Amino acid sequence: MIGSERTSLMLEVIGMEKHELPGLGYGYAALEPYIDMETMKMHHMKHHQAYVDNLNAALDGHWRLSGKKIEDIVSGLAKVPENLKEAVRNHGGGHANHSFFWKVLEKGSVPESDVLEKLKDSFGSFKSFKDQFSKAAKGLFGSGWVWLVADRERLKIMVTRNQDSPLTVGKIPVLGLDVWEHAYYLQYQNRRPEYIEAFFKVINWERVAENLEKGSKGKVAI
Repeated sequence: MIGSERTSLMLEVIGMEKHELPGLGYGYAALEPYIDMETMKMHHMKHHQAYVDNLNAALDGHWRLSGKKIEDIVSGLAKVPENLKEAVRNHGGGHANHSFFWKVLEKGSVPESDVLEKLKDSFGSFKSFKDQFSKAAKGLFGSGWVWLVADRERLKIMVTRNQDSPLTVGKIPVLGLDVWEHAYYLQYQNRRPEYIEAFFKVINWERVAENLEKGSKGKVAI
């Protein structure tokens, strides 16, 4: 096979790569009673799948982007062609955010001393962190996400609108909460504060610790 043919074949293979819906790693009922099975099924199988499908449709034929990892695509949003930027921001962000979110959920987990120490260094105490995070989530108007992000040596709380990702502005997520109504409305209706309180019962603190470790080295965990 001559060089030009090999290059053409490689481009075809790269162009065929598609983003896929990741598995949860646990059952849809695993987070009950805090997040119910029907919400998890709809959230994962319908909403997240839609972001994946729409992202793949937007990137069809754009092999330079479709062959990249989602975190690299979202991090490099400024370099995405203008005619694709809105779709990548919305659907790529939705895919990246949800892929991260599923991994920070687990019932029965408790924060280890190193995580507590880092939260204390940045917020004064775990309670202060929880209060500030919850206040940000309650106060977010409309749809979006609340994040705990690594910012140099400190941890900060950050709010993003719609499906915007912290990665787009150079921040590394450590913990994130989906505050779109589709994340909680079947179970909690308009009682967002109850959903936020329930979230703290299903945080995978071991995963948060891993995210902190990677974040300290400038690495993204998705």
